[in-house]
Amino acid sequence: MTAFESRLKSLKTLAGAHQTFDTDAVPATPHALFERWFDAAVEARVSEPQVMTLSTVDPDGAPDARSVVLLNMDAQGWHFAANAASPKGRQLTHRPEAAITFYWPATAQQIRLRGKVARLSDEACRADFMARPERSRASILIGRQSQVLNSQDDLRHALHEQLARVASQPELVSPHWGMYALAPHEVEFWQSDAERRFTRLRYVRAGSGANASWERSLLWP
Repeated sequence: MTAFESRLKSLKTLAGAHQTFDTDAVPATPHALFERWFDAAVEARVSEPQVMTLSTVDPDGAPDARSVVLLNMDAQGWHFAANAASPKGRQLTHRPEAAITFYWPATAQQIRLRGKVARLSDEACRADFMARPERSRASILIGRQSQVLNSQDDLRHALHEQLARVASQPELVSPHWGMYALAPHEVEFWQSDAERRFTRLRYVRAGSGANASWERSLLWP
């Protein structure tokens, strides 16, 4: 066993404050249960519970993942923002499907979603962009996300240029900025257990449109 492997094995895993998860008393939709769990996570002072892992695939079918921020959750789905010219934006254009994962160590809970992703209206995209601080808007307007950066001086110069641009054109909006919503067809709520008897509850969408409903089932750990 290597020293690093030994250090890994010495760490506690899934050791948060385990919550009671009564699967017989859950709401009819995953949206309502998500909001209930999220509120409990905030109350438990989970650090940045709004940060989630967004997983996509590239044109070759290779997986990709990164942390993004949850901006809203409603009937349209779970909302997040992305630059359409970035790798994740291009991947979503090529294949508008994704997975989202939340993990909150303090409450030992995980939520997994899978579904189609749709770009929201131009008005929603503009509103999100304009609500951001000037420095955030300037960074987005640089438009070189994930490209090779030769030096930090190049970044400082580009940011300085775009800050001046934002100051002179306060209504300027990046044409590549987008708001997206993942509308899940499957949502799983996972609760850890000190005796490793994890509780897994899955919601699966049945039907579509106004006739859609959610079927619930327990899963083996």
